[in-house]
Amino acid sequence: MYKRARLTDTVEVPPEHLAEVSPGLVKRLLQDKLEGQMDEDIGSVVSVTEVHDIGDGAVLPNRPGVYYEAEFDAVTFDPQMQEVVDGEVVEVVNFGAFVGIGPVDGLLHVSQISDEYLAYDEENQQLASRDSNRVLSVGDAVRARIVTKSIDERNPRDSKIGLTAKQPGLGKHGWLETERRRREAQAGD
Repeated sequence: MYKRARLTDTVEVPPEHLAEVSPGLVKRLLQDKLEGQMDEDIGSVVSVTEVHDIGDGAVLPNRPGVYYEAEFDAVTFDPQMQEVVDGEVVEVVNFGAFVGIGPVDGLLHVSQISDEYLAYDEENQQLASRDSNRVLSVGDAVRARIVTKSIDERNPRDSKIGLTAKQPGLGKHGWLETERRRREAQAGD
């Protein structure tokens, strides 16, 4: 879930920029420091949007810069357990598909995609059913539910988000549209 949050953090202003300490400079330094970082409490910082307050600077022994505490607004992405998300398949592997949901990827394990057996087609980078001719490929839009979440703050790329698409209303968008049309046709008969 995307959120707008009011945060505070300390930013180091290098000596060569001390004459120009301003909200714009502090914003750029905060963006460099925080964007793409993952935090267990707030999620992933997508963007620092506005600096509201810059505190008094502090000098630390044996450190060349000056440290300022800043209050700012940021857009964050914090995936919630049981949240339904839409994403795009970014990679298909023999054990499932990685789905881009916001700034992070979640794993849609092959056992959580469908009740049908899906075989991995390495040549075409897809998972395919022999029974219904359904295929899941890179670039496909999917709707899934978050079922596991393990955040690694030190190495955000090592964070793990598990997804499922086995409940009604979840799955590849094309499959959902086909199912909707089938139900409408049955209701019209």
